[in-house]
Amino acid sequence: MNTKKKVGFYTLGCKLNFSETSTIARSFKDEGFDRVDFNDPADIYVINTCSVTENADKRFKTIVKQAQKSNPDAFVVAVGCYAQLKPQELADVNGVDLVLGATEKFKITDYLNDLSKNDLGEVHSCEIEDADFYVGSYSIGDRTRAFLKVQDGCDYKCTYCTIPLARGISRSDTLDNVLKNAREISKQNIKEIVLTGVNIGDYGKGEFGNKKHEHTFYELVQALDEVEGIERLRISSIEPNLLKNETIDFVSKSETFVPHFHIPLQSGSNDILKAMRRRYMRELYVDRVEKIKQVMPHACIGVDVIVGFPGETEDHFLETYNFLSQLDISYLHVFTYSERANTVAASLDQVVPKNIRTKRSKMLRGLSAKKRRAFYESQIGATRKVLFESENKAGYIHGFTDNYVKVKTPWNPEFVNTLHNIELTKIDDDGLVRFDFINQQSA
Repeated sequence: MNTKKKVGFYTLGCKLNFSETSTIARSFKDEGFDRVDFNDPADIYVINTCSVTENADKRFKTIVKQAQKSNPDAFVVAVGCYAQLKPQELADVNGVDLVLGATEKFKITDYLNDLSKNDLGEVHSCEIEDADFYVGSYSIGDRTRAFLKVQDGCDYKCTYCTIPLARGISRSDTLDNVLKNAREISKQNIKEIVLTGVNIGDYGKGEFGNKKHEHTFYELVQALDEVEGIERLRISSIEPNLLKNETIDFVSKSETFVPHFHIPLQSGSNDILKAMRRRYMRELYVDRVEKIKQVMPHACIGVDVIVGFPGETEDHFLETYNFLSQLDISYLHVFTYSERANTVAASLDQVVPKNIRTKRSKMLRGLSAKKRRAFYESQIGATRKVLFESENKAGYIHGFTDNYVKVKTPWNPEFVNTLHNIELTKIDDDGLVRFDFINQQSA
């Protein structure tokens, strides 16, 4: 009979959270716990929270109820950004036993001597200034690709953002440790690594607020390109002012780094960018897109954009819409602005009504669909390398090309986690590129 305690994990938010959940899960395994699916009965449930969107906050209560449904006596722990920003709010949620802030989450097993349910959630939080050390993380076993954390925290002061309050100052892993983790991942038969962090272009700042860069992001990219056994490396999200020509040129010549960039814009209006305290104007953004397309015409470029920021008039929004419409980008991640406590933006005048925010968000999501379709159409006739994922979805297996075109083909378990050179021939009714394995070659 298995007497091991069981633990289930649920992750909200970004790739960085997924990498940290995976690292926390390994610490449980080292302590003799069995990891189970979050929907299965467990002794402990760990919820890694996010505070970037209002929706993520609201989902937390639903997830706690889901855990209680599986096992009403389970010990429920909240960690992550929301747990750092509003620990007492989470502790007050019915069923929550323990809330751990930014410095405590990686020591979670130290707090689990007594798994008795608490009448009130216990909080172990910190002042965010104390989060001045770095803990390396990577995700493994959760999906076909691995998320490798290389940096944490942020020194930027964007007026809408709570991440510096939730994660602290910018600090990085050592280059040696990043390379060690990458080699560990490569031994696990994982074909793709996604580099992740809060502000990865700022890579190189040491611990304890040391602003000196031991290495640059460009040097990180060069070093990772030399790691054997990794088929693909993907840069997740990087600020336009930190994406340098040398990095773009290097990626264009690399056999490992893929032609896919995700570059936050947030607004196409310089007035709004200034109000957001972003570190660039739209002209720099145009320059970055043009540089990428000059050396990699087939590159996929994703864009983050926020609608409904305080003071965003109809003219400002149309400026953003038209700017994005004319830009050679591939898709949008659209965020509807929501007020976050303790941010400068929350106290600004000229609040945009929520129905207007929703309307603008819908317009940009429509534009994103058009952009993605146009990008996919531009790739028809090309032969690209596809990495297939592990799920059977309605009789199909899905995968992504190196330049992030989503494809599907009839399910075949032999294709899971394998690379194939595929000629992109047809866009299906659901907007994905569909093909049959006829005259196709394994990579």
